[in-house]
Amino acid sequence: MSLIKKIIYTKLCSIFLKKVLSIFYKKEYLTGKYFDEKRMGFWWCIRSIPYILKMRRQKVYWPVSPSVNILGGEKIKFDNSSLNVFQNSGCYFQGFENIKIGKNVWIAQNVGIITANHDLKNPDLHTPGKPVSIGDKCWIGMNSVILPGVTLGENTVVGAGAVVTKSFEAGHCVVAGNPAKIIKQLQGA
Repeated sequence: MSLIKKIIYTKLCSIFLKKVLSIFYKKEYLTGKYFDEKRMGFWWCIRSIPYILKMRRQKVYWPVSPSVNILGGEKIKFDNSSLNVFQNSGCYFQGFENIKIGKNVWIAQNVGIITANHDLKNPDLHTPGKPVSIGDKCWIGMNSVILPGVTLGENTVVGAGAVVTKSFEAGHCVVAGNPAKIIKQLQGA
């Protein structure tokens, strides 16, 4: 097949798949590098159709791995360049309050982003939620937990297993530990 035919074929397939997939997902989530350049977004969509049908009550309208747990999808906002964060197994996004995920963010397996806790006097109730914001180009390591009210500035790296209890708004740093603290400053601060 000539190069021109391959390009035309690829474009037509892309257009067709986006039309079909828009039955299950909002069109705004079917754009960006994972659909226009890398194309793995189409695989994510097809793989997660059965799961997404179950997740409608949680207002999840984008491709999500079946091993990801999301509560309150309507409160989760992200740039399409970070669609990959919803593909890693074991991640938990608790959207009782807003969760904002910036551009080109990477989140490893088994990461929890928590916006509210249980009430200490009555565990059947939740405390009022606090938003979580993750800046552009952040990287959250495996088994980390981001707690309510945390803001991570641009280019923050969270070490594996960290428990982030406070904000690092200036960014450009590596944080690790329980509770997380800065262990290294990165250039660009």
